[in-house]
Amino acid sequence: MAKADQLSFELSYEVRDEAATVALGRQLANVIGLQGLCIYLLGDLGAGKTTLSRGIIQAFGHVGAVKSPTYTLVEPYEIAIDKGKLRKIYHFDLYRLADPAELEFLGLDDYFTESSLCLIEWPARGRGFIPKADIELTLTDADLTSEQGSVVGRQLHCQSLSLAGEQVLKRLQVNSDSVAVDMAETAAGQTAENASNMRRKN
Repeated sequence: MAKADQLSFELSYEVRDEAATVALGRQLANVIGLQGLCIYLLGDLGAGKTTLSRGIIQAFGHVGAVKSPTYTLVEPYEIAIDKGKLRKIYHFDLYRLADPAELEFLGLDDYFTESSLCLIEWPARGRGFIPKADIELTLTDADLTSEQGSVVGRQLHCQSLSLAGEQVLKRLQVNSDSVAVDMAETAAGQTAENASNMRRKN
């Protein structure tokens, strides 16, 4: 589902499990590239915000765990990319922030630059001190149906709040459609191969 209006561009995805959440984060990283963005991650405790962040961060080449920086507020990642350049990613978790004014002591200007990617969990707790989002990613519980029946998963709603965010989500839509076509073609090929094997056996 996608819709566009004068203010935003929106996409929604069904996310069945942790692996699917990580995979979608990787897709998002692929269309962000080296662009600087501020992304808000919204959802209840345990909704999958850090899991989605892990997919994004690891897609840029980070090897190792990605944990929510609940007590440190921010975890920096400087990832070497082509020609010695560094991709700077800052993962914020403001859940335990008692007073938004505490953010002044972090030196926010060093984090929110034109070339950095900032992922912010619980952004409402830093209101007035953090920049506005280019994209909001909201994870909510959802009952998803499949051939095996109903399962409890997540719905990821993506909304752009700037021109830069809109461009990223439109690239994500095109990329997701391409992946869906590839998966459908692969499934069709496997079905045809299975049918052919069954005919040989018979």
